Amino acid sequence: MKKNIIAGFAAILLLVACKDDKKILDALADYNNSMQQKGYHFGDKLALPKEVTDDAESVSISFGDKETSDLTVDPKFFTLGDNAVTFNIKTKGGETLTQDATINVFAKNPEKKISYEIVGDYPHDPKNFVQGFQVEGNTVYESDGQNGSSQILKYTLGTTTPLASTKQGQQDFSEGSTIVGDKVYQLTWQSKKGYIYDKNSLKLLSEFAYPNVLGEGWGLTYDGKNLIASDGSKLLYFLNPEDPSKLVKYIAVAGSSQIYDQLNELEYHDGFIYANVWQKPVILKINPANGEVVGTFDFTEIARQNTKGSDDVLNGIAFKGGNMLVTGKNWPKIYEVAIQ
Repeated sequence: MKKNIIAGFAAILLLVACKDDKKILDALADYNNSMQQKGYHFGDKLALPKEVTDDAESVSISFGDKETSDLTVDPKFFTLGDNAVTFNIKTKGGETLTQDATINVFAKNPEKKISYEIVGDYPHDPKNFVQGFQVEGNTVYESDGQNGSSQILKYTLGTTTPLASTKQGQQDFSEGSTIVGDKVYQLTWQSKKGYIYDKNSLKLLSEFAYPNVLGEGWGLTYDGKNLIASDGSKLLYFLNPEDPSKLVKYIAVAGSSQIYDQLNELEYHDGFIYANVWQKPVILKINPANGEVVGTFDFTEIARQNTKGSDDVLNGIAFKGGNMLVTGKNWPKIYEVAIQ
């Protein structure tokens, strides 16, 4: 009889503990879900609900191999944008509870909607699946994709006849490109390598492997010191142009209320990075110091006139003086816009 009483009492304690654990995890899940859209800013403190803090001996947050018990949104642990984390809760009853969550960190200052006026247009070869796009003087340098059709070429703005071009192999799907001095650098999508060409002749000079952290090649630009590459995520990678296999640093990108990923074609101009968002008629103006989106361009109307399917999307950014040039994959035109 005594054994039965002890067993019954233990079962009751276990049931109560399980209910307490569920209450903690449910409260934490409700809190995290409610904060996902609102998000946080760097320096904010996570205000966990009373149901969690009252029953917790300690709470920590882990990010892969990093962990902190400081519930402040610290850039040492968090990046702008979405952060996949795990909450680790040690209860006063000795249980260890875990729960995965996403913590969104937004830029503090709202991004400006930047207006523009179309001031001209130029012909563009609609066969060209644009992946990289730069203008130097009156010469366009363009990287075109698709397996079997990939190439690097240059032509005079206002014409479509190549002055020089180099084809890539069937295995390569060419991506972003940029000019560095007397050379042109070009990425490939999934070949895990890039190419370097002589700017005048577009003769292939060498190739380089990607740093391990760069899974795919998407966009590429140059800020006068480092190459800047995108891989279709929220991250921008700064690479050493003397050895592009070496990662210098990376930044994450976000707006004041929106998470951005699938950053694609890039251009650096006047101290800012401009990034096209894949399959959206949007170009972001990004502060390279911290990844904050400071402005957005809406090219919906231009894209509507040129996009007939899922592939022929906005994907080309260059500057001609202070004016921006935009084009897209298989578009018949390049548009010149004056930023207002």
